Amino acid sequence: MPSRREAIRMSGDELVSYVAARAVDTTVTVATLGPDGRPHLVPLWYVVRDTDPVATPPLRLASWTYARSQKVVNLRRDPRATLLVESGQSYDELRGVSMECDVELVTDLAEVTSIGVDLASARAPGAEASAVRDLVAAQAPKRVGLVCTPTKIVSWDHTKLGGY
Repeated sequence: MPSRREAIRMSGDELVSYVAARAVDTTVTVATLGPDGRPHLVPLWYVVRDTDPVATPPLRLASWTYARSQKVVNLRRDPRATLLVESGQSYDELRGVSMECDVELVTDLAEVTSIGVDLASARAPGAEASAVRDLVAAQAPKRVGLVCTPTKIVSWDHTKLGGY
């Protein structure tokens, strides 16, 4: 009989599907280490990149933020972060994925713009592409991209338990 932990673990397909579906309507919580060693937590919009449920890791996440933000200062000092995507209100609904990641700071303007366009397009699927690109291009010079590659993933899906 599998352990309770094994029973709630998501498969690669389930993990990729869950994280991708949540990208449309929620944020990822990103934890970096502040200058005093304490976690610095922030929510970010994200897009899923490079998905392959059988690969290790099965996906990467991308986002962008202001180049002068505290999270970027923290990541320049230590390019590691822990990311959390989660949902559910009651115990039997809890689902989530925690990813310890190496984070690449992207400063190439074309790539930063590409990440920004992906983020904006995912959030406003009916928007005119040229308008989205113009809006993003105006913001991109002050931003950096964050490409998060998981080194360790922990997942849980309490809906698999069939109740308590």
